[in-house]
Amino acid sequence: MKKYFVYMLRCRDGSLYTGYTVDVQARIETHAQGRGAKYTRSRRPVTLAYAEALPDKTAALKREAQIKKLPKCEKEALAAAFLGKTGKQQAD
Repeated sequence: MKKYFVYMLRCRDGSLYTGYTVDVQARIETHAQGRGAKYTRSRRPVTLAYAEALPDKTAALKREAQIKKLPKCEKEALAAAFLGKTGKQQAD
């Protein structure tokens, strides 16, 4: 059974980009190569700020929409908690 992930990337300018995928590392590499979302193309390099596994695509899309509606301070709190859990920020 395929797992889906919601992720946030920290861009060079400090902004956060949120998306969903089935393979977080491959998606980060796509963004890093400038082949990801238009938003991240001019804001490289990007680093993983947050990732969350979800059971299916519907849940991932709902969670992505929910995160996108959060104020920046709450997105930063998610990223800080993720950083604390993983112990380090992932490179592009």
